[in-house]
Amino acid sequence: MTGGAYPSTTMSTNQPLNAGGGHIAWVDFLRILACFLVVLAHCCDPFVGSFDGSFDFKSGVFIGSLVRPCVPLFAMISGVLLFPVTMEMGAFYSRRLKRILIPLVVWSLALPLFYFLYFAAGVQTASPNIVMDTYTWSATVDKLYTFIFNFNYDTTPLWYVYMLVGLYLFMPIMSAWLTQAKRKDVKIFLGIWIFSMVLPYVQMLAPTLGYEGNYGNMGILGICDWNPYGMFYNFAGFMGYMVLAHYLMKYPLNWNWKKTLSITLPLFLAGFAITFFGFLETQKHFPGQYSKLEILWYFSGINVFMMTFAIFAIVSKLRIKTSPALSRIAALTFGVYLCHFFFVQCAYDAIDFLGWTGLPACVKIPLMACLASAVSLFLVWLLNLNRWTRKSIM
Repeated sequence: MTGGAYPSTTMSTNQPLNAGGGHIAWVDFLRILACFLVVLAHCCDPFVGSFDGSFDFKSGVFIGSLVRPCVPLFAMISGVLLFPVTMEMGAFYSRRLKRILIPLVVWSLALPLFYFLYFAAGVQTASPNIVMDTYTWSATVDKLYTFIFNFNYDTTPLWYVYMLVGLYLFMPIMSAWLTQAKRKDVKIFLGIWIFSMVLPYVQMLAPTLGYEGNYGNMGILGICDWNPYGMFYNFAGFMGYMVLAHYLMKYPLNWNWKKTLSITLPLFLAGFAITFFGFLETQKHFPGQYSKLEILWYFSGINVFMMTFAIFAIVSKLRIKTSPALSRIAALTFGVYLCHFFFVQCAYDAIDFLGWTGLPACVKIPLMACLASAVSLFLVWLLNLNRWTRKSIM
């Protein structure tokens, strides 16, 4: 989840409760929305991965750009539900980490096996992202233990889970500061964090102004081969989204709908325009170079922040009635995030198998997302029925 929140385990291990003990319905809704956006994002991959400049490629880039706020929204949900941390550090670590490390291990083992069995059954795929040589038994065995170092293609969405562990480790420390920090102090932090989101573009443009890097390393502001931690390293990233969400809960915007929409809609559209057109333009100059293209899709980029803030501000104003069904589905979203990537592949191949290859990508992508989400949700619902298998999804 392109999940805790994706996505964080707040999707399943935290109940979004208000002061009266009832569910915060808009948080449940936002969790479900963010989860679906993650699935939708991964459904774009086969079309974006073609890099052929076709209508399908541009459709994939369009939808993929539109849904980039998915992961930052999960981080903001974590900020709403987890800040401030009120328990001791050891107790917090014990409670949070055991609920995320077990699913991480289970799905790091399960997903490569799913892929191996899937292709061993003779399934053929036209996906440009699949390299069949990586689905031999020997290659699969390697994946079953190298996850201790990092995720692999089969477990792509789990990148966030590794990072989420780091957020959890730092949260009690940040929470102690937030508890006593004045409003202006938090605003200063957020201001520096927002500025840090511009730096990837500064680094991208620096060579055009004569910057040649250091010994071949093109990092800026202190980054070099022997130091990956630049000047603003400690301000950049997902912790800023969590702090922002906490700030917005503590100091609500209190805008009426007219003001909310007059600010958020232009902000979202501007962020989307930078993301979409910037991706297409970068593709022209650096065709097929993921390292360059991903800069436009960075979750911690200023353009994606603009879109994320807009969605969060709008959804948090919605008057959504608490619903048991809504809460139950929201509680399963972490599990959906963990397993959906495999079913996205299945949905892509199913459309091909059914002879629907002539459908445009703008139709295929939402169809794939609906299929993958439905199957993932059904599997997670089944796993939730047993107290042992339930540990793998929440």
